[in-house]
Amino acid sequence: MTTPDFSTCDLCDVHKDDSSGTFRVLSPMYRDFGPRRRFAGEVSTVKCFEDNSFVKAALDEPGRHRVLVVDGGGSLRRALVGGNLAAAAARNGWAGVVVHGCVRDVTELAQCEVGIRALAVMPLPTEKRNAGQRDVAVQLDGVWVRPGDWLYADEDGIVVMPQPD
Repeated sequence: MTTPDFSTCDLCDVHKDDSSGTFRVLSPMYRDFGPRRRFAGEVSTVKCFEDNSFVKAALDEPGRHRVLVVDGGGSLRRALVGGNLAAAAARNGWAGVVVHGCVRDVTELAQCEVGIRALAVMPLPTEKRNAGQRDVAVQLDGVWVRPGDWLYADEDGIVVMPQPD
């Protein structure tokens, strides 16, 4: 996959006067864990809490260059994505994964050709209860992200808008 040609700074310059709420910037709390620092794509979402069953199901599907946004409730107690799921994301054509929660297997994540952003690292895996929701609107630190939105992530941050720019 080729590296997308965009700059979140340029996108912010173009949309800085947008007061409609359609152009959104995620809080600067996400750390890079994958080798792709720059990724973009249509959003698919998972909402879950300390259970990555729905995350696994999503990443096992064809990604079609989409970005999976995982609302893990900001939990720092369990990792929602690890080496196996990152490898599945890369193998199945996902552009990236943004986790409002934790990841694990940092060395393995760095070897998977997919963008990965998360709040922190936690070695403890989740419990499998098959609990969660798929492709619903999620709110990450006060910012709404909806299925079908477009997410752009690079070295400067993450922005979300309703259609590709």
